[in-house]
Amino acid sequence: LIFGAMVGLDRLGVRRLWPYLLLAGALWLAVLSSGVHATIAGVLAAFAIPIGESRNSPLDRLEHHLAPWVILGIVPLFALANAGVSLAGVGFDHLVQPLTLGVALGLFLGKQIGIFGGIRLAVACGLAKPPVSATWLQVYGVALLCGIGFTMSLFIGGLAFDNPLFSDEVKIGVLGGSLMSAVCGYAVLWWANRRPAAAI
Repeated sequence: LIFGAMVGLDRLGVRRLWPYLLLAGALWLAVLSSGVHATIAGVLAAFAIPIGESRNSPLDRLEHHLAPWVILGIVPLFALANAGVSLAGVGFDHLVQPLTLGVALGLFLGKQIGIFGGIRLAVACGLAKPPVSATWLQVYGVALLCGIGFTMSLFIGGLAFDNPLFSDEVKIGVLGGSLMSAVCGYAVLWWANRRPAAAI
């Protein structure tokens, strides 16, 4: 009902931000009380708050006001609170655990295959146009860098594996996958920028 009310405000052309914020707060409380993770409320609210061509739309204004707080405060605090993993005593046997390998390869291989493959498929099907003045190698390098995961990867890992015995394996996998993605992405982009430019 609350989400429907937010959508209704959008349909009625309401462009003031405060009604959406009040309803978003109520939606957050309702979702939290239901036992579903409260982040779902944020996703639903973002869908309902209007955005348009103008930079003065409610969603643009909200993003503008929240961005500094999120970038400089919320995300770093979240990372510090969730990344407490000690590498003391970590040996090769820890690195080859199925969960550790699954998380690491999910970031390193899954992200590049999904993102680069999705872009190639969208361009091939005519659903999207390739970026101007970029090569496919550069696009692949950026897809590799997308495998650098930290806050969201740790968050999703914590939701998927709430057993404390698995938490260190998840965190080691995230760090390993992110490191591989960063090194390989940098190497590919370095190589791509040294080659003669050839647009897609």
